[in-house]
Amino acid sequence: MRVALKVDVDTYRGTLEGVPALLNLFDRYGIRATFLFSLGPDHTGRALRRIFRPGFLQKVRRTSVTSHYGYRTLLYGVLLPGPHIGRKAGQVLRDARDRGHEVGVHCYDHVRWQDFVAGKDVDWTRREMDRAMDAFREALGEEPATIGAAGWQLNRHVLAIEEALGFHYASDVRGTAPFYPVLDGVSSRCLQIPTTLPTLDELLGVDGTDIDNVHSAVERAWQQAVSGKQARDQVYTLHAELEGMQCLGVMERLIQYWRQQDADLVTLGDIYRHLDPEPIPSETVPLKTVPLKTIVWQEVPGRSGKLASEGQLISPAADPGLEHAG
Repeated sequence: MRVALKVDVDTYRGTLEGVPALLNLFDRYGIRATFLFSLGPDHTGRALRRIFRPGFLQKVRRTSVTSHYGYRTLLYGVLLPGPHIGRKAGQVLRDARDRGHEVGVHCYDHVRWQDFVAGKDVDWTRREMDRAMDAFREALGEEPATIGAAGWQLNRHVLAIEEALGFHYASDVRGTAPFYPVLDGVSSRCLQIPTTLPTLDELLGVDGTDIDNVHSAVERAWQQAVSGKQARDQVYTLHAELEGMQCLGVMERLIQYWRQQDADLVTLGDIYRHLDPEPIPSETVPLKTVPLKTIVWQEVPGRSGKLASEGQLISPAADPGLEHAG
């Protein structure tokens, strides 16, 4: 059994404080994880425009946003200029790479991507992704290993651009197992490796769950996920702003638990290499080992809005309108 640890790094503070703490923790246990970085300006304060979104205020109250993010971060992009993460904290990105972790792209501007990408056209999408790629190259002098959409938000153009940029796998969606994606009639050769387990900010404050016992909720979700007839690899998305800061002890308890269960803690790349998927040919799709599935929009308990999620198994032959992203 494998659990891939995907670390989403959303903010400047999370990069400066949360990532180094996680690197030290992972070093103590000999773990390598996947770090996905927000690379442009930190405009976290602009997330306040979500105030009228159903469930947003409830989530803010449950998860103690100010204590996890800090007041200064919540002013970035509103009353304070947002620091450019890739330029001001590039050494942290290089440190994660140099200590053996997989490093990739989360986004350029986290709030702008999460709030707007679903409804944007190809030019807007390409511009945002190019900015993120350029910032990554500037900070590390190399190409990113993988990519994962901020807030599990994307559009059909993202699939085509990920493939055009040469990514073999991405983690943009929620789901149960890896699949080749189709969104709005467009397929992609870039494999999706979904987040399979709930995140801390979805669990905290629900049914009496707090920082002292939230690890148990994650453990129960993992036990349920692997208790079927065929245990699957799991992907746990943690956040530098939570598990790397006030919830660092939670992360250590989860590491100890998974070690007790003989689960290997790995990167997204390890999951991909274990699958060894064949590339999708231009006209047919290999369904024997890695299926082709739709991406749909679904609500996830504990999170506001709808997220890109694993949908139904499909057959290209049954859909004459299906086109390839490339």
